[in-house]
Amino acid sequence: MTEPLFMTDAYRKSASARVIALTEEGGIVLDRTIFYARGGGQPGDSGILDWEGGRIPVATAVKGEGAAIVLVPAEPGRMPPVGAEVNQRIDWDRRYGHMRIHTALHLLSVVMPFPVTGGAIGADKGRLDFDMPDAPEEKALIEGRLNALITRDLAVSEDWITEAELDANPGLVKTLSVQPPRGAGRIRLVRIGEGAGQVDLQPCGGTHVKRTGELGKLAIGKMEKKGRQNRRITIELV
Repeated sequence: MTEPLFMTDAYRKSASARVIALTEEGGIVLDRTIFYARGGGQPGDSGILDWEGGRIPVATAVKGEGAAIVLVPAEPGRMPPVGAEVNQRIDWDRRYGHMRIHTALHLLSVVMPFPVTGGAIGADKGRLDFDMPDAPEEKALIEGRLNALITRDLAVSEDWITEAELDANPGLVKTLSVQPPRGAGRIRLVRIGEGAGQVDLQPCGGTHVKRTGELGKLAIGKMEKKGRQNRRITIELV
């Protein structure tokens, strides 16, 4: 089991840890990690592992068996032995881009209140696919509403509910293609806004900024028709 430090502090750039396993495929499992494991449309983090007498670049992180997070080396090289103490550092600029885009996509789902059929997150742009039979409004209108939410500098926070509570309120799930991970007994919710100013609340295991003001200005990129009902909208950091 790997303790996911990024779940409680997405802004943490480095941390010590201990190697608890090496996988047959050449991956490294730590007892705790700041590396986000690929999932929900968000890429795994990249970075560096250092230990006494060694260093290896990490290309990405993926989910392993059970609650393990596996760090995938960028190139073959000397591996840290099981039990070794290591220092882990993520590529912060890349991660912070993912945090900004992921939060922005939550806001896009507010501006475009349709079921989400897919999505992808990059460091400087991202997209959502919507179950939307009719053409969307003008790009400038969508962009204006999105940036209006950003300039309100809304707080982004988290809460937790039980799986039973989610089952009793299925409308919280906006994504048709990705369902919240189950098995741990509880589900993490990401909230944007507070009290009467709340604009969004949905299950999510990704990393996010603390306030929407951190997003800066966003631009709507391509708006494409993908199939009979799917519409793809891309957003870009300006």
